[in-house]
Amino acid sequence: MSAPTHQERFSFQAEVVQLLDLMIHSLYSNKEIFLREVISNASDAIDRLRFSLLTDPDLHESDKDLEIHVSYDTDARTITVSDNGIGMSRQEVMDNIGTIAKSGTREFFQALTGDQRKDATLIGQFGVGFYSSFIVADRVTLTTRRAGLPASEGIRWESDGRGEYALETVERPERGTELVLHLREGEDDLLNGHRLRTIIQKYSDHISLPILMPEESADEPGKDTVVNRASALWVRPKSEIDEADYNEFYKHVAHDFADPLAHLHSKMEGTYEYTLLLFIPATAPFDLWMPEARHGVKLHVQRVFIMDDTGQLMPGYLRFVRGVIDSSDLPLNVSREILQSSRVVDSIRSSAVKKVLRLLKDLADKEPDKYATFWREFGDVLKEGVAEDYSNRDDIARLLRFTTTRSGTDEPDTSLGDYVSRMKEGQEKIYYLLAPTPAAAKSSPHLEIFRKKGIEVLLLGQAIDNWLVTSLQDFEGKRLQSVAQGVSDLGAMQDEAEREAGEKAGTELSGLIERLKTALGDKVTDVRTTNRLTTSPACIVADEPDIEMNLMRRMRGSGLPSRPVLEINPDHVLVRRLDREQDDKRLADWADVLYGQSVLTLGARIEEPAAFVERLNALLLTLAEKAE
Repeated sequence: MSAPTHQERFSFQAEVVQLLDLMIHSLYSNKEIFLREVISNASDAIDRLRFSLLTDPDLHESDKDLEIHVSYDTDARTITVSDNGIGMSRQEVMDNIGTIAKSGTREFFQALTGDQRKDATLIGQFGVGFYSSFIVADRVTLTTRRAGLPASEGIRWESDGRGEYALETVERPERGTELVLHLREGEDDLLNGHRLRTIIQKYSDHISLPILMPEESADEPGKDTVVNRASALWVRPKSEIDEADYNEFYKHVAHDFADPLAHLHSKMEGTYEYTLLLFIPATAPFDLWMPEARHGVKLHVQRVFIMDDTGQLMPGYLRFVRGVIDSSDLPLNVSREILQSSRVVDSIRSSAVKKVLRLLKDLADKEPDKYATFWREFGDVLKEGVAEDYSNRDDIARLLRFTTTRSGTDEPDTSLGDYVSRMKEGQEKIYYLLAPTPAAAKSSPHLEIFRKKGIEVLLLGQAIDNWLVTSLQDFEGKRLQSVAQGVSDLGAMQDEAEREAGEKAGTELSGLIERLKTALGDKVTDVRTTNRLTTSPACIVADEPDIEMNLMRRMRGSGLPSRPVLEINPDHVLVRRLDREQDDKRLADWADVLYGQSVLTLGARIEEPAAFVERLNALLLTLAEKAE
């Protein structure tokens, strides 16, 4: 008999206490999911053991039947879930139970709104796992031993979830984990075999491991019987799987509470054999933009879980995809190094990417409302693929959605195919405008001539859009052209009279242009007349073939790139007046105001705003005095 051990008490990490309180109140209306979560954890623990057994068969110890047990005790008012998986050491218990080790914890809590329904979705995205036990239990006892450690190094953890937990070393002959939930008052309806079986079959029927419960019939009372089908969902015939089965499997593999938007289930046979069961979530996980976040696809080999994808199975721009890829050709002891140079993996990845893109195309064509939801959640991620995946660039380009000058709202509702189909007669280019916000784009002076001519322009307002237009230079033979770059050229849509008028204006205003150049000095590369303005007196553009202005501006923060081009509107009353008053001693101030207001309409920052305001006020005062 081993000597009694000392029980130590520890405080939860502050975020754990906050999460427990939020979870209990936000998820209580769907409290039965606690059983799904703890069974899912048990399944993961056995999967990890299976993987470890590939290199260390002794971890089997004397227990080779991998399974999960669920039972209840009416008198003690407890529910017990146990597994013979990998188990945990003392340090792993402290790391995994006493703290939240997930990256992005701070961002998660900042995203909470106080609205229970919305917060429930966020909590589901964050993953509650073990902590869901406290939805129905006011005390939880966890006893575990990691496979390979001696029986004397078992660990017992216990807490009421209010801020502290107790930890002690105990004798535990069996590897794995036992979780005992001491139910809260009013939860006695869960102390029912039929109720627990119903919950398991509803949420965990797809688990490929047997989930056992004691038989309650008069024939064989107490005998353990399998409650679930205990076969991997992805290997079952599609005819035996309904939508509810797919949805519940998605929630298990993605740790999400909402149903997915779409899924694909495909078995490939030929040179290589593998099965894909992949899902498109309805909402973005909170860590979507965190570089250290795990990808959402799990690799299995012959139904044995091997590892979570780290980028070999699904490219970064499809990191939102969740699901399982099961190969029959990879070795069970496959390593990350082997994956990086495997022809099998290259073939699987290529096929999986094409099938996901085809699934998105079908969603866009057949269920546009669902695709609008997808684009709202993941559109900016998908745009990365234009630069990352040259072989699929055309397919990705067809999936892109944009807000344009014809859109009724700020919602992206136009594909490049839509845009091309609406191009004006004689239009040779796809025009776009990069701006910091949709509002800034819609009010930009660069759009004036395009509005006058009825030419549609893509309005791009996300940081990723800079790289998008750099990578996607044409679509279906139509070159993409910024309306804020280079000399305005509408090609065949500009008639001869307009060209002649532009050339004449440049000649007539040559004197003013030279004086403005002198006044502005090294602030600008050039000053020239333009036909792109109809109501504004001036604007600034990037000179051809320089990099697009907004990209430079964003690369440098919110400032302005050095030496743009100032374009003036030859028909504007202010420009004509400055041309007539050639002896105006305040021309330098007028030049600075024209330049400054052009900077502001671009959405950039004036380097000396106080000096700009002082000059403007002085000019306004001069005009007022002349009017008197």
